Amino acid sequence: MRGRHRFRTAVAVATAALLCGGTLSGCASETPEAAAPGAGSTPPPAPASPPSPTSRWDVSPASVAAVGDSMTRAFDACSVLSDCPEASWATGTDTAVNSLAVRLLGPEKAATHSWNLARTGARMAELPEQMAGAAAEEPALVTVMMGANDACRATPDLMTPVEDFRASFEAALARLWAGAPKAQVYVASVPDLKHLWSTGRLSPMGLKVWKLGICGAMLADAEDLGPAAERRRAAVRDRVVAYNEALAQVCAGDARCRYDDGAVFAFRFDGSQLSPWDWFHPSKDGQARLAELAYRRITEE
Repeated sequence: MRGRHRFRTAVAVATAALLCGGTLSGCASETPEAAAPGAGSTPPPAPASPPSPTSRWDVSPASVAAVGDSMTRAFDACSVLSDCPEASWATGTDTAVNSLAVRLLGPEKAATHSWNLARTGARMAELPEQMAGAAAEEPALVTVMMGANDACRATPDLMTPVEDFRASFEAALARLWAGAPKAQVYVASVPDLKHLWSTGRLSPMGLKVWKLGICGAMLADAEDLGPAAERRRAAVRDRVVAYNEALAQVCAGDARCRYDDGAVFAFRFDGSQLSPWDWFHPSKDGQARLAELAYRRITEE
């Protein structure tokens, strides 16, 4: 999501490789003795039972690093035009939010074993750099919420191409695991920006604020319901869907990565869960919902 001057706005499928190999050789012979068991030949071993699939996922990680954009910095959650990391869904300390780090680690440990490396206004191209910073902390878990700014451009033609988005995400995971090979990754889907538009446009305050230039590709001319405006919004939503497909596909390639199965995209933020200052970023209540969704997915057995 885009930031301060223009409001810098905003499954994992664990796979186990079952390797069962063996070559069973048989020798054809014209003599019955050669074909009979025990007549100088060794019977082939019984096929080995495939190993039971086991997940390497730890549902109780001991530390958390968060990367991403303004949603993870809790922009506009506490005051206008300001980050509020204490209200972050991922690492915040505000008891009204009950962040993921607090739920996993407890308040005291969360203060010393969690790091918020997100930046308001960041796009996916920045994620490899953020991941390198996260790797330096050697966290047990890294949370990723990134992509809204790639779609929230001034016009749809400026949105990040899907292949560039995918390549940056792949590079980011590689950077993390090069420095912290045991780290797990929780990947949140990009929120449904069109739903945010449909909710916020009912607020006179939201309409006024959006005219300052928040997420123009989706929110420009917010009251225009004509076909051209609807096609523009549909193009943005389609791109967000494509981003989420890329996140899911890349994450599915490693058992250390869990995608949220589209939970954030599907979440229907209402007015109380959006910032009263911009009607776009999550409020404290919205941040609490994001924390709940993440905790539920991360602690699934």
